[in-house]
Amino acid sequence: MKLEAELQHDSIAIAKAEEYVHGVLSQVKTRFEHEHEFIQAIEEVFCSLIPLFAKEDHYIEQAILERIVEPERLVSFRVPWVDDDHNIQINRGFRVQFNSAIGPYKGGLRFHPSVNQSIIKFLGFEQIFKNSLTGQPIGAGKGGADFDPKGKSDQEIMRFCQSFMTELMKHIGPNTDVPAGDIGVGAREIGYMFGQYKRLRGMYEAGVLTGKDPVSGGSLGRKEATGYGTVYFVNEMITDKQLCFAGSRIVVSGSGNVSIYAMEKAMELGGQVIACSDSEGYVVDYNGICLETVKKLKENEGKRIREYIKHHPDAYFFEDGQGIWSVPCDIALPCATENELDEMAAKILVANGVKAVGEGANMPSTKEAVAVFQENQVLFAPGKAANAGGVAVSALEMAQNSMRLSWTAEEVDQRLQEIMKEIYKESKACALTYADQDNLVTGANIAGFKKVADTMIMQGVI
Repeated sequence: MKLEAELQHDSIAIAKAEEYVHGVLSQVKTRFEHEHEFIQAIEEVFCSLIPLFAKEDHYIEQAILERIVEPERLVSFRVPWVDDDHNIQINRGFRVQFNSAIGPYKGGLRFHPSVNQSIIKFLGFEQIFKNSLTGQPIGAGKGGADFDPKGKSDQEIMRFCQSFMTELMKHIGPNTDVPAGDIGVGAREIGYMFGQYKRLRGMYEAGVLTGKDPVSGGSLGRKEATGYGTVYFVNEMITDKQLCFAGSRIVVSGSGNVSIYAMEKAMELGGQVIACSDSEGYVVDYNGICLETVKKLKENEGKRIREYIKHHPDAYFFEDGQGIWSVPCDIALPCATENELDEMAAKILVANGVKAVGEGANMPSTKEAVAVFQENQVLFAPGKAANAGGVAVSALEMAQNSMRLSWTAEEVDQRLQEIMKEIYKESKACALTYADQDNLVTGANIAGFKKVADTMIMQGVI
């Protein structure tokens, strides 16, 4: 009789939680109907929180979802600059300051033609939970512009960055909002922006930006952090299931920083990376991708990945970038961009025997793809947990700047490993409590949400 009453109570609690979540979600979809990427991110997080709300309904009473879905501040601005032909160009800049419950806003700047308000808000929303998972005292923000650095001269990029920072500097500071790099924004762009900020402010505030070159106060190991962190997380996940990188065939999408250093760490752990890509296509090298060649092409020469086969005639190049997921592998690491791995690609990976998928990019797998992996017992490491290494080391850079210290690369890497292990541990614990031990999507979302939500409640209705 007692068991029946408990089951009835649980059923009522779940129904109440579902009604609340879907009610708020419906409001969000109506309010932001044209912001598709933002809605996608919200839906994935909200639905995974139902088991938490069923057990702890004070989050419903405190209207946490209604509050957390609205950015604390969102700014957009004009970015005028002059190209090398003396033509005036205009781009749009954005900064979303999403949540500061646990620290100053923190998140990267993306320079890419696809950047719009929806993408910036999606990235900023994801950043809330990712930053929370790191255990570092950092809130969540994101920004960028619809500027494409590809094909631009250094002088053009410098002029754009200076114009961008002239407006952005009104909204940031070491204890307010600390931007970093993202797609299209590396140490060069951060350096130009930092120089302009320093010039306009008339003071040296190293902690206002992260991702700087080490000679300007940047952290050693930052460039490698997201890729390394992804592999550290995936390694924890697969080790739990008596699997390992050693001897595994690995496919990594992309060939930027995240991809290159995910490949490097996977190789160090004994894996064989057999394919990587860029926006023009992908290469397959069954002898194992030569990382030295990829670094030379992408980091030193700025060339396309198709050039790889000129150095390795036994390799193959294919122009359809989506086709990379048709390459049979044991571990897949999508490290390029959002929604790059869809339902069809997931089914192909499953049919070819993939055992684990680790997201190195932000939301690279569609919700349909994630469902395919979960239904087929493929181990899945969600991006907000697996790719948190970059922002974790950004927070470590902030700490070094505050103390005016510089840690060795080995010290930073050791701290990164500890952070990624703790993220996995917390995600798994929440999965066990609220879902099942293999559902790290729910586990990571709940673990990240609880810390922020509890802090918001403690700080009152603000």
